[in-house]
Amino acid sequence: MELIDTHCHLTFDDLARDIDAVIERSISAGVTTWITVGTDPEQNQKAVELTRRFENLYAAVAIHPHDAKTVTSDTLAELKKLANNPKVVAIGETGLDYHYNHSLHADQKRVFAQHLDIAADLNLPVIIHCRKAFDETIDILQSYSTDVKSVVFHCFSGSAEQAKIVLDRGFYISFTGVVTFKNAEKTRRAAATVPLDRLMLETDCPYMSPEPMRKQKVNEPALLINTAKFLADLRQMQLNNFASAVTNTSKTFLNLPA
Repeated sequence: MELIDTHCHLTFDDLARDIDAVIERSISAGVTTWITVGTDPEQNQKAVELTRRFENLYAAVAIHPHDAKTVTSDTLAELKKLANNPKVVAIGETGLDYHYNHSLHADQKRVFAQHLDIAADLNLPVIIHCRKAFDETIDILQSYSTDVKSVVFHCFSGSAEQAKIVLDRGFYISFTGVVTFKNAEKTRRAAATVPLDRLMLETDCPYMSPEPMRKQKVNEPALLINTAKFLADLRQMQLNNFASAVTNTSKTFLNLPA
């Protein structure tokens, strides 16, 4: 069995300090490819550097919407240069976060659009962070519908109705361990509606360990197997068949070797 963790933060301290053991446990669990996602200039650089150590480790780079207020033209020029690295497979995570509002909405929208411009120029897929800004995110993406290669809504926790809107626009949806939580019935209903050729898995580690490991303080890629088992059962599928399908979807989206 082969699984891809399409969104993790392996450069964050909780994982970086023990990265060799983290990778070893992941491979033992059947999670053999990883996309480590940058969130600011320092983490972007660390992500790309880390990809040199592991053959099946790739990076995505972006400035998180929390930090949109700090983004300048120099920041974006540096980001675009870094995104030309052959092991950078996506722009992200980028989008809108109206929950914490660490940056003004106007700044978030500006930087989101600038990230989409970079993705379009480099023909890279985009990883979307969307929190309490669904309609606004869809509106901005709609204006780039013919420019951006492909889009995934990461850490999806919306409704089945929102999932339909995402799918109708040709986008992908990725689920974390949140789908396993007891209070996540809405997300489970959405997950049941997503075709396998649009569905991906992620840990978003070191955050949000899935059940039955939710009380584990630090999430890691090895625990993706719990989310995979849960969704396979939800869809009444054999785990191997489910894993094969979502892995193929992830490889297609990220343009990874078959």
